[in-house]
Amino acid sequence: MNEGNDIQLTESPEWLPGWLEGSWDLLAAFPLMLSLAIVIVGVGLAIIGRAIVLHSGARLTSRTSASLDQKLLRIAANVAALIVAYLAVVLAVQVLGLPERVEQIIVRILLSLLILRLMKSAMRAAHVGLEILSLVRDRFAIVEERTIPLFDLVLTVIIIAIAAYALLQVWNIDATAWLASAGVIGIAVGFAARDTLANLFAGFFIIADAPYKLGDYIVLDTGDRGEITKVGIRSTRLLTRDDVEITVPNSEMANAKIYNESGGRWVKFRIRLKVGVAYGSDVDQVVDLLVRVAGEHDTVCKDPDPRVRMRGFGDSSLDFELLCWVDHPADRGRVTHELYMQIYKELNREGIEIPFPQRDVWMRDSGQPATVEATDPHRAQT
Repeated sequence: MNEGNDIQLTESPEWLPGWLEGSWDLLAAFPLMLSLAIVIVGVGLAIIGRAIVLHSGARLTSRTSASLDQKLLRIAANVAALIVAYLAVVLAVQVLGLPERVEQIIVRILLSLLILRLMKSAMRAAHVGLEILSLVRDRFAIVEERTIPLFDLVLTVIIIAIAAYALLQVWNIDATAWLASAGVIGIAVGFAARDTLANLFAGFFIIADAPYKLGDYIVLDTGDRGEITKVGIRSTRLLTRDDVEITVPNSEMANAKIYNESGGRWVKFRIRLKVGVAYGSDVDQVVDLLVRVAGEHDTVCKDPDPRVRMRGFGDSSLDFELLCWVDHPADRGRVTHELYMQIYKELNREGIEIPFPQRDVWMRDSGQPATVEATDPHRAQT
């Protein structure tokens, strides 16, 4: 034990209260006991301080129904307790009288662990903070459910970069050489992972531009149709009506033609039912019947109201189209089925004929002998 450490152990710290100087001088003769006492007192103060912060903050968070502010309060209380405990452990190491080199290494290891723990807490606090900001629509409209992953990723990168720089400074490592090496490595990784980077940047653009969001029903130019279940940084997940999940890379989603059935002024979706009736039918009666069937259905929206349009004169029918709205695109198949069933029943009940394609075939006698018809059935049919 060197002379400097002896002086350090015999003299009490300046911040120590006067009534504790006697106890300090008594324990200074036994460095291990003094170090253990400092750790116990420091951890006790950390626990007591954390409880005080949680109790005091609970009065403020009790006024709100959301649990996000309570999560943020717990993170802050844990960080404060962690710092107090760290200071106590560092002081305990210093009073042991270890060689200077060993003491520096131990303190640097403890500080590195503290930085890593603070980095984790900062990432959690950033995520909770973004969720809180997403609820404040009048001030932070840009932060919402669809943009949280983007801001979360940016904040995570920033926090990790700050923590990495702090670790380099703790161990007295020059960050300039590392940054230069990172630039060269970044170029190599960029060429090796072009598809991954393309999906990554496409994910940023999709989240920022928001051509679709969670819960939307979309139709891709490939014909796939389903509900958006996740918009990630690398890919988008689509749940079809067959309960099959399709994962599409964001680079393809960014360049594809997408039909968003949940877009527009509202989520409501309009369905079109084509109905043909025989020539000679009362067209006014047909229109009233179709409007009535749609209006009596429970799922069909009353606003906008159902309407019928006559589309033209078909080869064998008068062509009508029933236009009505449902509350959600997922109801399209079921409501279409139920309306077609009811329309068919009502047309039969009203005696309105539903035509089907018919052809009149005229047979012309070609004047050839009957033996030809018997030996050549194909010519006889024509």
